[in-house]
Amino acid sequence: MSKSSLFSGFYKLSPKDRLAFVKEFAGLTDEECALLQSTGSLPLDLADRMIENVVGAIPIPLGIAVNFLINRRDYLVPMAIEEPSVVAAASYAAKMARDGGGFHTSSTPPVMIGQIQAVGIKDPYAARLRILQAKDEILKKANDQDPVLVSVGGGAKDLDAKVIQTAQAPMVITELHVDCRDAMGANAVNTMCEAVAPLIERITGGRVYLRIISNLAVKRLARAWCVVPKEAVGGEEVVDGIVNAWAFAAVDPYRAATHNKGIMNGIIAVIIATCNDHRAIEAGAHAYAARSGHYTTLSTWEKNENGDLVGSIELPMAVGLIGGAVRTHPIAKICLKILGVKTANEFAEVLAAVGLAQNLGALRALAHEGIQRGHMSLHARNIAVAAGATGELIDLVAEKMVEEHKIRMDRAKELIEQFKATGKV
Repeated sequence: MSKSSLFSGFYKLSPKDRLAFVKEFAGLTDEECALLQSTGSLPLDLADRMIENVVGAIPIPLGIAVNFLINRRDYLVPMAIEEPSVVAAASYAAKMARDGGGFHTSSTPPVMIGQIQAVGIKDPYAARLRILQAKDEILKKANDQDPVLVSVGGGAKDLDAKVIQTAQAPMVITELHVDCRDAMGANAVNTMCEAVAPLIERITGGRVYLRIISNLAVKRLARAWCVVPKEAVGGEEVVDGIVNAWAFAAVDPYRAATHNKGIMNGIIAVIIATCNDHRAIEAGAHAYAARSGHYTTLSTWEKNENGDLVGSIELPMAVGLIGGAVRTHPIAKICLKILGVKTANEFAEVLAAVGLAQNLGALRALAHEGIQRGHMSLHARNIAVAAGATGELIDLVAEKMVEEHKIRMDRAKELIEQFKATGKV
């Protein structure tokens, strides 16, 4: 029997009941559920093997975004984030998109670029042609480093070379195009670059310095698009507001930075939940947004002939299901199980859909009700806790601050004393 991620009122359930739903949907074991409920789920000895100078671990709230329908398949999306309203906005936007058939996605093969920098070359343009002529030899040397990757259909598939003018002198940059399959690929690509460096030196007569992967993964793109009925977003006027908000961001980099930050709110939360490299994803996305020389939006929003909202997104998505902390961190393994993706490409496409949903949620709030309404009610609870409120006092203080439009630490402390003095708690 097929399972649906559509769940109205998921936020109203207790954490225990939410987990029961996720357990049934994802087929989690009792042990995995117990691990999810423990804030000390990363053993210290394991953490000590993951990074240097370990003294402990810092828990981040882990939520589940519901309602996602992607390529006619239902997904529950684990999101690790400290910012209020992100998970709720993603779930709400996914429900709106669901009314129009959900999200549709595609992606390119998981090809990463490795760069080898050669300097001190007397004839850089001729050297570039010699590199291209030696393509087969260079690719063979690269693929000899990872026969396992090659055996599953991956490996170095192509190369390019370019001459760049720098403040130092002309440099010849060789670029390996490596199909990384279900890995993010940094280790494999860097190893290949190291291996071919002496060969590049021999061919060019120069000296190789840097040999490393590029996080601007323009050959590893994920795409998503959706049609949202105008009724689902609140009418054609709201559709116009969203399109106008996008048009503002498309030409103004100050607005585009915040527009794209909203997209990355959703993507990075899933990346962190699965212990992928969120720094690489963030760097690649923003560099891609500026590839034309003008920083602009990663998404596009339009109105079709029926007055419905049409959204699309394209961005680099270098993610993996194997290697690194992905298969080491116990919670990351459970999050991948909840998500249920089978390949890195499927994972990348889900992330693109999540980013588009997050963007839709933020733009609708801006165009319709104002960004503060939902966000600040959740933020107020954090302020109340920071001011010393506990139990039901948290909700009382938060509700009063929102009502007064005074969400400040000093006001929270005043309200705590007032409520205690009246004996309400």
